[in-house]
Amino acid sequence: MNWMAWTAPTGLFFAVIASALLFLILLELKRPTAVAKGWLPMATTRGDRFFVSLLGAAFIHLFWLSLTDWPVLYASGLAMLWLVAVMAKG
Repeated sequence: MNWMAWTAPTGLFFAVIASALLFLILLELKRPTAVAKGWLPMATTRGDRFFVSLLGAAFIHLFWLSLTDWPVLYASGLAMLWLVAVMAKG
């Protein structure tokens, strides 16, 4: 993999996403999800809410990097709060 500029944080990021997807697959096999209506403007499944969480996290990080000089770790914390909120009540 010398042709790619992989760093430890990049590898960790993709490993966490892959682990979360694997967890969601296993959870779906054990306890199938039902379509639910939360505060999002559409009925969603567990996978839909996870996808919305990932999109939201990307936008949180983009806005954070463009609007502040603060460390990006704060944006990651905010993205985790977004993930919890969407997965719990979305």
